[in-house]
Amino acid sequence: MSEPTFDLIPEQALAWHRAGTGAALATVIETWGSAPRRVGSQLAINGQGEIVGSVSGGCVEGAVIVDAIESIAMGDARELEFGVSDGDAFAVGLACGGTIRILIEPVGAVLPEQMLADLISARAARQPVAYDVDLATNTRALHMNGFTQRFAMDRSGFEEGTRRFIAIHNPPLRMIVVGAVHIAQALMPMAQMAGYDPVLLDPRDSFASAARFPGQRILNDWPADAVAKIGLDTRTALVLLTHDPKLDDPVLEIALRSDAFYIGALGSKRTHAKRAARLEEAGFTSVDIARIHGPVGLDIGASSPSEIAVSIMAQITQVLRKGHP
Repeated sequence: MSEPTFDLIPEQALAWHRAGTGAALATVIETWGSAPRRVGSQLAINGQGEIVGSVSGGCVEGAVIVDAIESIAMGDARELEFGVSDGDAFAVGLACGGTIRILIEPVGAVLPEQMLADLISARAARQPVAYDVDLATNTRALHMNGFTQRFAMDRSGFEEGTRRFIAIHNPPLRMIVVGAVHIAQALMPMAQMAGYDPVLLDPRDSFASAARFPGQRILNDWPADAVAKIGLDTRTALVLLTHDPKLDDPVLEIALRSDAFYIGALGSKRTHAKRAARLEEAGFTSVDIARIHGPVGLDIGASSPSEIAVSIMAQITQVLRKGHP
């Protein structure tokens, strides 16, 4: 099973522009009520009316395409506002309608080609990047730093009291699970439902098999080698479920030198204390070791493998959205 990637909407816009067909990016910049798509959702349109993506789930795309083609021809940015009726909203699965505002930016004439290329390069490198457009001054910039809360919350939007819109482009969330145990059988599909791209690592073919983990991405490599190859970044959660020092400790040493936003390890308090002692002997400080959530998961009284998986998923979500407690 291949690893899912970005939606590739900016990438398609740049490809169309460079192919000479003209292209524009339409972005949802504001919503009221039960809008069909969240702020930051995008639609790429070329000069021939071909599209990739969505700004409303089908409610207003037709009108956006018409304006986008005109915008490409005229070389100007446009702000559009649409009211989505209850009937149209119901057709795309919502209980009631709302209002959305959309920004259309032709590539080249308004959104500089090089800036879009730099944005795409950052996305390809799994580097979180913010696209900053000030609609009052018509200036644009990319930022790799700052906007800590927006990056953590995946929240695009206007800076309060300004006409400055910040579009957040975060890498897809990933989860690396080490150990093909019963907890992993519940955790892997939970992670997918929560928006993660999970991968299971276990060198034991009989445990990490397609029969036990249908439809999941499995690597039967030695975990430390696989983690080093995959890489750990600010959008990666690592969950160790083997409580076998031979498998876990080399991975933990890699993880503690990485930017992984979550590191969790299965085991009792006694097991974790021994783990911490081994890591101290390996040269890690108490501050380093405190990054490890061990025993893994929130203390909700979980007992079955599925309940433990729920507690792990809840703790990962807590750390992602609220930071390390």
